[in-house]
Amino acid sequence: MKLAVIGTGYVGLVTGACFANLGNDIICVDKDKERLLILEKGEVPFYEPGLPEMVMRNHKAGRIIFTSDLSHAVKKADVIFIAVGTPPKANGQADVTAVFEVAKDIAKNIKGNKSFKVIVNKSTVPVGMGDIVTKILVENNVSEKYFSVVSNPEFLREGSAISDFLNPDRIVIGASNNKAFNIITELYRSLNARIIFTSVKSAELIKYASNAFLATKISFINEIANICERVGSDIKEVAYAVGMDKRIGREFLNAGLGYGGSCLPKDISALLHLARENGYDPQILNSVSEVNEFQIDAFIGKIIKTLKNIRGKKIVLLGLSFKPETDDLRDAPSLKIINSLTKKGAIIKAYDPAAETTAKKTLPNVQFCKDIYEALKGADAIVLATEWPEFRDLDFEKVKKIVKNPVIFDGRNIYDPKRIREMGFKYIGIGR
Repeated sequence: MKLAVIGTGYVGLVTGACFANLGNDIICVDKDKERLLILEKGEVPFYEPGLPEMVMRNHKAGRIIFTSDLSHAVKKADVIFIAVGTPPKANGQADVTAVFEVAKDIAKNIKGNKSFKVIVNKSTVPVGMGDIVTKILVENNVSEKYFSVVSNPEFLREGSAISDFLNPDRIVIGASNNKAFNIITELYRSLNARIIFTSVKSAELIKYASNAFLATKISFINEIANICERVGSDIKEVAYAVGMDKRIGREFLNAGLGYGGSCLPKDISALLHLARENGYDPQILNSVSEVNEFQIDAFIGKIIKTLKNIRGKKIVLLGLSFKPETDDLRDAPSLKIINSLTKKGAIIKAYDPAAETTAKKTLPNVQFCKDIYEALKGADAIVLATEWPEFRDLDFEKVKKIVKNPVIFDGRNIYDPKRIREMGFKYIGIGR
């Protein structure tokens, strides 16, 4: 099938590469000329395991091409994916300006077209956007006989996006007619996954509801962790037993610094705004967001309370990205930690296996190190902010010899407190 994917950000590029890998002909469109040059070389402008190899392989085979020519792409395509950004506005509302612009461009270029095209909203958009895109096309004299707008939300996790795309839990297709539904179903047929057919508006809300529930689980277990600290329980033991209940499940029950990244914070804010705009104040979602903010503040408070006067002290952050296997710093807890400690006069050193290049653009006062042990030399405190696998295997005997003050603030609870303390370190975790 011939596909156009408009937008080569995280969602767009993963979508295009994976569909190309399934044997489709893909034209990826972007107006960022510098990004297109990078992609033409078979490189990827962000960190995602396995994606550069998949892009290069399919680009060499001619199954995926990159262009700024939207007109050519939409005229050639049977299915057009809109995968542009919908960042949050100051009030939390999703900014759908890019979706509007793309819809207008699509309308201009398929006007008079006599072949049926499916236009798919892959971007995370407010409920009702499918109707708005349809209206834009109709107002530009595109007959509804020749197109249909579908909502097909993505459920990709940064760091495992390719696996998530090719092995999905479910595929949601929100469509207003069987013709469009059948075309998109055929596109996904080789994945042999459960396909859920809904209305367009239900599909749009499913994305928000899914992310809101995951964020709720994270904030809930962090609430329990805070109670554990006060009553002497261990959150690791509590969460393990709770997660064994099939009704609850183990996923997203890891107490820590809270959620970050490009999806959960943005989608919670957008859903809150959507609810209020429609006359409902969602109390649980309000609390989810408040707990998430509190969690980082409380952790920073532990650092300050333990170290007392932190002015001039060297604090080493292990990990900067909001989660392992990505270089994404959007709403990463590390940023708030660094900014708070820097304002109080701390000297910040950091090591991250993937996010250094990205971090240098926004953290000019941080000393970046190429090696973990180089970073830890002379440290007054170690702050574990991201649970990269290599941090689990630190040689603590070596670490003890090179740090100035053996104290660890474990923001992800990856270490065994008893073992770390027996080795002579002061250990501060979350709910331990």
